[in-house]
Amino acid sequence: MLAASTRSAFARTNLTRSFATTARAAQAAPLQKPVLEKEFKIYRWNPDEPSKKPTLQSYKLDLNQCGPMILDALIKIKNEIDPTLTFRRSCREGICGSCAMNIDGQNTLACLCRIDRDGGKNTNIYPLPHMYIVKDLVPDLTLFYKQYKSIQPWLQNDNPPAQGEFLQSQEDRKKLDGLYECILCACCSTSCPSYWWNQDEYLGPATLMQAYRWIADSRDSHGEERKERLQNELSLYRCHTIFNCQSRFLSFCIVSLNCIYRLAYLPQSYPNTFYHQLLCPCLSAYFINLILIGGQASYKSTHSGGYLGIRNSRSGT
Repeated sequence: MLAASTRSAFARTNLTRSFATTARAAQAAPLQKPVLEKEFKIYRWNPDEPSKKPTLQSYKLDLNQCGPMILDALIKIKNEIDPTLTFRRSCREGICGSCAMNIDGQNTLACLCRIDRDGGKNTNIYPLPHMYIVKDLVPDLTLFYKQYKSIQPWLQNDNPPAQGEFLQSQEDRKKLDGLYECILCACCSTSCPSYWWNQDEYLGPATLMQAYRWIADSRDSHGEERKERLQNELSLYRCHTIFNCQSRFLSFCIVSLNCIYRLAYLPQSYPNTFYHQLLCPCLSAYFINLILIGGQASYKSTHSGGYLGIRNSRSGT
């Protein structure tokens, strides 16, 4: 039999080990964060039930159990709450433009829009405005892509090189910065009231900026034909300088494009006018077309905010 002192030593050792094991377990256990509940109100419409009007359906999530972006919340709702919720998404990195939608009144990409962690404030999610809806948050972009196709967005040159590719100087290549990066998410075009009103014929900011992208490309030899195709009252000249496409409150261009900065590469015979104003891509293309084709633009500041009154000398608008 063990002596009393030996049994006491064993007891102290076991007790110490027990405390150490408990401490390690407590340290390894993840800290439970308090529930941070957030309500999302999402536009719902099902074409299979045409008699039902569109509605806003509410979903509640614990933000501590969800990723930081709106797209994370949508995926969590679809996977865990309502599998019928329909939306587009692909890259989740702001590259493809698939998840463009209107979030709390702003057109942006769900994958790069952070969730407002104010639990007392709802987040409202709609599809891109003034578009036909396929289902829920999925807009019909058929017309948008048809308009993009109409500008023939590919390199056209009647004298291809005998060997290799078309060459371009570094200076000419820099002229395309801020133009070719457009991912065609349609956030800017669908924020434009002129595009809402004349969507069948007015090309809108995104397509007009891409039209200029090919006009400005030194490798392309069909610039005159491209400009001529834009010469009508609606496809180009329906810009009314509303600036929604450039407003950080209404439309968020995820790649921060603005082709007004490319005007610095135009002939310097038009100094001290509108070249360095922060204008929408649509209006930039408007100016470019006026200058390169031969129209005239007049401008004046009507208030301290710098609003520009623009007149198209050809159509009188």
